[in-house]
Amino acid sequence: FPSKKVVAVYGGNTSSLKGDIILLTTHQLYRYKNYFDLLIIDETDAFPFSGNELLNDLFFRSLRGTYLMMSATPLPYMEQSIKESNGVYLKLMRRYHNHPLIVPKCEITSFIPFFILLKYMNKFIKNHKPLFIFVPTIEEGEILLKKVKIFYKNGEFVSSKTKERSTIIKKNKKGELSYLITTSILERGVTVKDLQVIVYHADHELYDEGTLIQISGRVGRKIDAYDGEVIFIASRKTKK
Repeated sequence: FPSKKVVAVYGGNTSSLKGDIILLTTHQLYRYKNYFDLLIIDETDAFPFSGNELLNDLFFRSLRGTYLMMSATPLPYMEQSIKESNGVYLKLMRRYHNHPLIVPKCEITSFIPFFILLKYMNKFIKNHKPLFIFVPTIEEGEILLKKVKIFYKNGEFVSSKTKERSTIIKKNKKGELSYLITTSILERGVTVKDLQVIVYHADHELYDEGTLIQISGRVGRKIDAYDGEVIFIASRKTKK
């Protein structure tokens, strides 16, 4: 929209509040009472919006027109709420490039899961594919990095406590790392061309259905790299 004024409003960046198109965090909605003709919100199932009555109230208070709520993993109450308010509930099962979403492959093993991990790592690294390895906890990520570095040295681990996280992620995007071990901090909002994903201990109690779907969604996001692999390594299948 080259002819329109586009502004971003978020904590620390509030000097310019008005424009034709405003990109903002949900907390900044308190500035815009009865303001928007169209209000679009993404990741409605995620923190901080999901379950937050204040932010939900601010959302509807800022409207004077219509709205669109989006999520790759909508919570059950969302569909029911939309139907009760005579809204439109629309499911899109394909991405913009018109290719189907990636279906994860489950590797259920009672043997040592680390060996299964190395098998897939060897495959992806040999074929020069960027790789994310998701782990459920920071402690497990730190331990796994030490073990993996015995076999593949060119990798890193990132979590919410990693001070150089942005630098490490940039290195990975530039292709300077063979793999990146990460907690669920990278389950949303990250796009890496031709990315492959392994979820280590995918049966851990911290992983629910929505988290695993979001993690799987990191693969196949580019129009010129619309396929790839998602591998769940686990010792059992869980109900959800």
